[in-house]
Amino acid sequence: MLDIIARDSNDVHADLGLIKATMTLIEEHQLDTFYEAMGPTIQMSGGSVANSIAGVAALGGTCGYIGKVADDEFGERFTHDLRSMGVDLDVAIASSDEGATGRCHVFITDDAQRTMATYLGASNQLRVSDISERLIARSEITYVEGYLYDLAPAKEAIQRVVDFAHVHDSMVALSLSDMFCVDRHRRDFLSLVTNDVDVLLANEAEILSLFQVTRLEQAFSALAELGVLAVVTRGPLGADVATVSGVVSVPASEVEHVVDQNGAGDMFASGFLYSLALGADPVEAAELGSLCAGEVIKHLGARPESDLEELAIEAGLL
Repeated sequence: MLDIIARDSNDVHADLGLIKATMTLIEEHQLDTFYEAMGPTIQMSGGSVANSIAGVAALGGTCGYIGKVADDEFGERFTHDLRSMGVDLDVAIASSDEGATGRCHVFITDDAQRTMATYLGASNQLRVSDISERLIARSEITYVEGYLYDLAPAKEAIQRVVDFAHVHDSMVALSLSDMFCVDRHRRDFLSLVTNDVDVLLANEAEILSLFQVTRLEQAFSALAELGVLAVVTRGPLGADVATVSGVVSVPASEVEHVVDQNGAGDMFASGFLYSLALGADPVEAAELGSLCAGEVIKHLGARPESDLEELAIEAGLL
């Protein structure tokens, strides 16, 4: 989907009925209302996994993207942006009755929090027939975002992706995406984590919601029983890496001034997963994830502006 980003010094998000620092789904008929309320914007190809894939490309990795867009201006902009980064695309084109290209309206408040109003559109019409094995067969890691669970066709498509990944010995990584998304699909996520997922990425609120517990220690105990590698991001407190051997805390990168937290989790995922694919241990991978997240929160937008590969090499992480 296309990210449409605006500064929100006047709390316009609240006037639109949005809950700060969360993602709210909206319908196609609401698009003009939200867009017109935003004022000046920055627009770029986005979506959680697309941001992470762009981060992997910026690190020098070989990566691909599976998704769905409409045959419209926003769809053309999305595919052009990713292709220009060297990403191998396997993008289906939606039929006329499957909606417009997805859009995420991102409101950035002065405290660097991001509040999102998301129209899933064509992106959430990904179907089993849209999935091919081509990119999955080449992948060390296949990364899936939880947001796609909000409609049945995409849910079935995710299972096809996971099945292909198992056939081709590709590790399956899942992002829980959003606390309210976890609330809506807890049973499905628990089943997926129990049976199919090798690597789980979440923030603190999401992992607590998944296991319906109040303390991280309880969530880590549940993860240990499942035997799933997990990393829990905690903003300025860094990230906790949970393995069968225990939990290791990795500090956040030092940032003098945080401008925009949008994309921090996505960039963390790019560094973490790319490092795992190269054979690093999970703690080393989290260190690269922290570096990537630290870069993206220094400026507006969910994509890196510095040379991530150069930064990682200078830090001894690549």
